[in-house]
Amino acid sequence: MAYGNSEPVGDPGLDGVQAVKLLVAGGFGVGKTTLVSSVSEIRPLRTEERLTELGATVDDLNGVEHKTTTTVALDFGRITINPKVVLYLFGTPGQDRFWFMWKELSVGALGAVVLADTRRLEDCFAAVDFFESRGIDFVVAVNCFDGAEIYEPDEVRAALDLNPDVPIQLCDVRDRGSAKRVLQVLLEYLMDKATSVPA
Repeated sequence: MAYGNSEPVGDPGLDGVQAVKLLVAGGFGVGKTTLVSSVSEIRPLRTEERLTELGATVDDLNGVEHKTTTTVALDFGRITINPKVVLYLFGTPGQDRFWFMWKELSVGALGAVVLADTRRLEDCFAAVDFFESRGIDFVVAVNCFDGAEIYEPDEVRAALDLNPDVPIQLCDVRDRGSAKRVLQVLLEYLMDKATSVPA
């Protein structure tokens, strides 16, 4: 299956199976690897490396002080929706110095999840800007960390200056059902956009 063209992946491939490429993006330590791992039906591919003292000057660990590893290229998982539809999930790296990977990973993507942490909401600004500038539809999933203040979706929407139609879903990506609901919301949003007739 080729991901090297600029068209969204969603066309029938081998045996008529519809392959859908989705991205999971957001700031450092927001839960991208955990989301992909929670829902993947296969053992997820991870490209994690241990955090070192050398990275302490560039990695902001505020709010994620116990984090010991970081994604340096991508996470990859797969979910079979039914015998004819398969989702391929690509988690992006979170740190600024790995953002060059985002452009490559976004090629052929049909949509994206932007994960947000309300304790560090500004960390997801870059992901929102990235997808808006490329015309890639996305939903915002607020990962509700233990001890973090819970905000209503409308408060998050205002803080991120999002269009009214962009869905916002509160979630706990450690929970498989909650993480799957995020993807369901994204797929429903993409289908609504695909079938809506411009005025």
